[in-house]
Amino acid sequence: MTNKQNVILILNDDMGYSDIGCYGGEVETPNLDKLAEGGIRLTQFYNTARCSPSRASLLTGLHPHQTGIGILTYDTGLEGYPGDLNKECVTIAEVLKESGYRTYMSGKWHIAKSLLEPSDNWPMQRGFDEFYGTIIGAGSFYNPNTLTRGNENIEKEAIEDDQFFYTDAISDQAVSFIHSHAEEHPDKPFFQYVAYTAPHWPLHAHEEDIAKYKGRFDKGWDKLREERLSRMVEKGILNPSWKLSERDADEPEWESAENKEWLLRCMEVYAAQIDRMDQGIGRIIRSLEETGQLEDTVIIFLSDNGACAEDIPPNVRGEDLANELLIAKLHTRKGEDVTFGNHPDLMPGAENTYQSYGKAWANLSNTPFRLYKHWVHEGGIATPFIVHWPKGVQEKNAIRHTPAQLPDVMATILDITGAAYPDSYKGHSILPLEGSSMVPVLTGDATDRGPLYFEHEGNACIREGNWKLVRNYPGPWELYDMEEDRTELNNLASDNPERVKEMSDKYEAWAQRSRVVPREKILEIMKQSETVAFWEEDK
Repeated sequence: MTNKQNVILILNDDMGYSDIGCYGGEVETPNLDKLAEGGIRLTQFYNTARCSPSRASLLTGLHPHQTGIGILTYDTGLEGYPGDLNKECVTIAEVLKESGYRTYMSGKWHIAKSLLEPSDNWPMQRGFDEFYGTIIGAGSFYNPNTLTRGNENIEKEAIEDDQFFYTDAISDQAVSFIHSHAEEHPDKPFFQYVAYTAPHWPLHAHEEDIAKYKGRFDKGWDKLREERLSRMVEKGILNPSWKLSERDADEPEWESAENKEWLLRCMEVYAAQIDRMDQGIGRIIRSLEETGQLEDTVIIFLSDNGACAEDIPPNVRGEDLANELLIAKLHTRKGEDVTFGNHPDLMPGAENTYQSYGKAWANLSNTPFRLYKHWVHEGGIATPFIVHWPKGVQEKNAIRHTPAQLPDVMATILDITGAAYPDSYKGHSILPLEGSSMVPVLTGDATDRGPLYFEHEGNACIREGNWKLVRNYPGPWELYDMEEDRTELNNLASDNPERVKEMSDKYEAWAQRSRVVPREKILEIMKQSETVAFWEEDK
């Protein structure tokens, strides 16, 4: 295909598989639902279980270790883990720019080791004509660290603006790029990457958005998981034969839970974060309509990993976050102290709080699956995936069950735009593209997809046809028949030793080729360098 379609790639942060309305959730997402109704939804699309690796893989069409982002953006001194994009990969923006596209980004970068000074791996140096967003991975929605325009730090703009809210700013800048492009470059197609930080912690949201969800979750996580399952089956997202996984063993049944008022508020704020993002996506859609570009634009939406079960301990020091990781600021824009940690006597949402919503709600967000961000069981890697393309999607509101993963996004975009993936770029040899185009899936499910591979923090997986071999580090391999048991409840490894051996051998060959380093070696280096943070437990 050679037609020059615009492309908008929307990624959000730490959202579960079934949170949004069109995937069965309670959160009101009319704009994402509208995209799904006019496009297709994939039910078995996979990310790589963590923010930085997912972003690196998404933008390059490679597996994360091949790009240099094996875990996060710190350097272990090992190939595959320097914490910076290497020169053996190219971004979608770099490739499309060579093909005549204008390229724009608003939102979270988080694939560069240098946080305060521009480097070869900041957005403007990796193919984007315009950039507005943050370099760091998380932080206050009211007063974010590393807020940048182009290569210039502009944190003062947030400090001086009483109405500043990062989710709104990401959306507003995306809208501005669309309008300015239509005015200044009407003869060129564009690529825009919109990378929200919502609903990543901290739990920050507008009171009017939070109020919409008062009472919405009062039934508690147990009942709500059952209700979600029923809606997902009704929508065709899930096979009716798949069973709901058990509530996480570390969490109480809802009726026995303490601090219910605070727990409900946490989930209400989390929902409000997603709601606010959806409002911004609505403005992006309207800007395309206003500029006459919607019919010629491909819009893709997905999440970077499964729901996040990370707890922020009540005794965590703000200094640990602010000074060592440049994530948090110790004071609000007006100089008020920020209280860090999940304190049940302090309701989340306001700028002076810094909390997360916890494992039990993450278990709801990942309905019907088990485990979370960090793991490569379904709860860690399954994401909603929506494609809206007026000129390419003939069967509206369709659902596809073909498995696919992040490297396929670049392959798909190149197929749609006609851009060529290079063998070399700016004097550097480029690794071969790992993804496969999903354009054929737009017309029907495919059956001949090759193996999918995943590794994060020792957690490992190979998905081949209906079979999934997966490991929760440092445990043994587990084997599941994904056609019969996608919720991974019936481990068939002991009954199929030959299949386990065959698939594990394929995994090991891939891991070696893809620069995966054994977890034991990584842990040893991390302990020596003291890079382990409060959420960086041995996963």
